Amino acid sequence: MVMVHGDNKGLVLPPKVAALQVIVIPVPYKDADTKGIFDACAATVATLSEAGIRAEADLRENYSPGWKYSNWEMKGVRVVRRDNGEKTDISRVFLVEQVKGMLDKIQQNLFDAAKQKRDACIEVVKTWDGFVEALGKKKLILAPWCDEEDVEKDVKARTKGEMGAAKSLCTPFEQPELPEGTKCFASGKPAKKWTYWGRSY
Repeated sequence: MVMVHGDNKGLVLPPKVAALQVIVIPVPYKDADTKGIFDACAATVATLSEAGIRAEADLRENYSPGWKYSNWEMKGVRVVRRDNGEKTDISRVFLVEQVKGMLDKIQQNLFDAAKQKRDACIEVVKTWDGFVEALGKKKLILAPWCDEEDVEKDVKARTKGEMGAAKSLCTPFEQPELPEGTKCFASGKPAKKWTYWGRSY
């Protein structure tokens, strides 16, 4: 998850699994009522927490707001939207509604981006030559398989090298159509299912 979603600014976590979803940072200005600002931040956190949103306020006075922004962004907490960098003004009146909507959008955007990356890495093959070629391109391979342990052992032996041997990774629950007469890519025996393959690093 960290490798898929992280970027050069630091950690990016989907809201559903993030321990902390929102960080509230006060921005005091010269001659400001600091206590009033801090109280407003605490009230904002209380409102969000009551709505089931995991939120905290960073009220440390020995760090500037800019330092806090960078610190929390590296940890993957939403200072600005970490999925696209967008900044949005939110009314206190519609705080919970808008924050929940934003978190839902972030969750969906991250899922869509990860799925797009994954799908771009998948290559469907039906022959041994196609399998070897896709393996050389570091693809996630979807191939028809006879589902025999000895055949998988043979695949491992035939692909063993500096980059690691190929092995079966998982079988998709939603199976693509397997036309009658489809052969296993490795053994030539009748295929029983589609299976994902890749190198074991």
